[in-house]
Amino acid sequence: MVIDMELEEIKQGILLAVRKAKETTPLVPSITNSVTINFVANAQLAAGGSAAMVYLPDEGTGMAALGSAMYINMGTLLPIYEKTLPLTAHSLADHHHPWVLDPVGIGLGGMRRDLLLAFRQTPPAIVRGNASEIIALANLWQLDSGMAADGVRGVDATDSVREAKLAAESLARFTGGATAVSGPLDLVTDGTTTVMSEGGSELFTKVTGAGCSLGGVAAVYAAVTTPFFAALAAVQAYNFAGKKAEQRAGGPGTFAAYFLDELYQAKPEEIADNPFYMI
Repeated sequence: MVIDMELEEIKQGILLAVRKAKETTPLVPSITNSVTINFVANAQLAAGGSAAMVYLPDEGTGMAALGSAMYINMGTLLPIYEKTLPLTAHSLADHHHPWVLDPVGIGLGGMRRDLLLAFRQTPPAIVRGNASEIIALANLWQLDSGMAADGVRGVDATDSVREAKLAAESLARFTGGATAVSGPLDLVTDGTTTVMSEGGSELFTKVTGAGCSLGGVAAVYAAVTTPFFAALAAVQAYNFAGKKAEQRAGGPGTFAAYFLDELYQAKPEEIADNPFYMI
């Protein structure tokens, strides 16, 4: 009975987050992967947000103040980001605005490592990544992950979502927010409550920007609700829309288009009712 009540409360939190984003159209700027910038923006718009893509230091700090939340993705770093990202993170902290970090490619280079290490002082509300990235970030921040940080291969994961559970929970407790781990099943945790979300599609792995755009949509929801419900609402929305899009698609190209349609058309109740369970 207690578990059923908790699950119903979680469903209500998801439903309210999705509904409020659609109703309020929050401004959610991003500093994101140049390879995926278009898909990220389109997904944010489909989820109900207003997108703005920036990369210069004064734009980052200005948008951190102006926006309701923000998304920072480490996928393709430019030299100027060495200045832009720390200034933006400090501005977000000064204005008490939540932000989502996607530590794409953690371990690939010194500049990336130093920037991610610096974020420990101004932590995000939500961390979103694959299992190996989550484990690696927990280890970089000297948190309990239960695993060595040797599972990153470029931007791909070599660890399972279940293996990242301890690292995800440690990150969430440290930030006071939430962690989302992407995989065949997606894990979302606030460090105390941990949920697995079902659905989605194998075709997500064939579309550049699927994971990056998930972080962007989590930021849209972070503008209107708590980090846990924001991360879970984004994961649930993706798993519901991805499952529906796969039924219509002939391959990755049409899947991407159908996915945006399904994300845009998805009702809050449908997203909240996508199968998930607590672990």
